[in-house]
Amino acid sequence: MKIKQYRTHFIKELSPFYDAYEAESFFYLILEDKNKLRQIDLALNHELAFETADFVYWDAILEELKKEVPIQYLLGKTSFYSLDFEVNENVLIPRPETEELVEWIINENSKTDKSKKLKILDIGTGSGCIAISLAKNLPNAEVYAIDVSKKAIETAKRNAIRNNVEVTFVFQDILELEQLRCTFDIIVSNPPYVRNLEKEEIKKNVLDYEPHLALFVEDSDALIFYRKIAELAQKSLLENGQLYFEINQYLGKETADLLEKLQFENIEIRKDIYDNDRMISCKVSKTL
Repeated sequence: MKIKQYRTHFIKELSPFYDAYEAESFFYLILEDKNKLRQIDLALNHELAFETADFVYWDAILEELKKEVPIQYLLGKTSFYSLDFEVNENVLIPRPETEELVEWIINENSKTDKSKKLKILDIGTGSGCIAISLAKNLPNAEVYAIDVSKKAIETAKRNAIRNNVEVTFVFQDILELEQLRCTFDIIVSNPPYVRNLEKEEIKKNVLDYEPHLALFVEDSDALIFYRKIAELAQKSLLENGQLYFEINQYLGKETADLLEKLQFENIEIRKDIYDNDRMISCKVSKTL
C-alpha cells in the first residue's frame, strides 16, 4: 500500500478520537520516527509505499492511539525547549506552558556575570525538562534537581546524558524536608497543582496515562507544595534569590497571597500562551 493511502486510512480510523489536524500530525511524527521520512518526502514522491512488516508496527500503534495513549509515550520521546527528552509513564509529558517558565528564567538570568556560578534547584523535576534546559542554556549554572519518584529520577538522569549536561539529581520527598542541604540563587518548581475537583477538565489521555502523583493535590490543601517549597526557600535562597513556580490557573491570587504572607517581595504573575495565569516569581526579602 502506498503511504499516502495508509495516511488516509490512519486519519479516518482516528476520527472518532481526534480531529483531522491532530491525527495527521500524529501520522507524520510516527512516519519520521519509524520510517525516517518527512512530510516533504511524501509530498515529493507519491509512490512511496510501506513494506509488509511496516503494517505490523503501524497497526499496533494505531490501536494504542485509539485508546488515547499519548503519542509521546508511544514514541518514547518528546521535544522541549528545542531539546530531545525521553518520556514514559513515570513522568509527565512536558507542556509548552512550562517552556514559557524556562524562557522567563533564562531571560532574567542570562546576563549575569558569567564568572559567577548560578546555583539552581528544580523541585519535582520529573523528566528533568526544566533542570536540563536551564543547565543547557545557562552555562554558568550549577543545577540540582529533586523528585519523590525513583523511576522519574532514573529517566531524568538518562535525559541529562542524552542532552550532554551535568545535573545533580536527588531522590527526596520534599514534604519531609525541614531544610535544604545548601543555598541557591534560584529555586524553581512545577509541583502537583490540579485539584480533584478539576479532574473533569482533564483530557482522557492525561487522566488515564500520566502519573497522578505528579498531577493532583487534595482540594482541602491545594497549595501544600507551594507553601512547603516557599518555606524551604526562605531558609535556602541567597540574598536577592529568586523563586519561580508554575501555578494552577485558578489559584494565582491565592498563590501570590501565600508568598506575600511569607514575606517574599517583587511578586509577579504571568499568563501563558492561552492567557491563563500560569507562572509566578518572587524574591526572598532577607539576607541569610
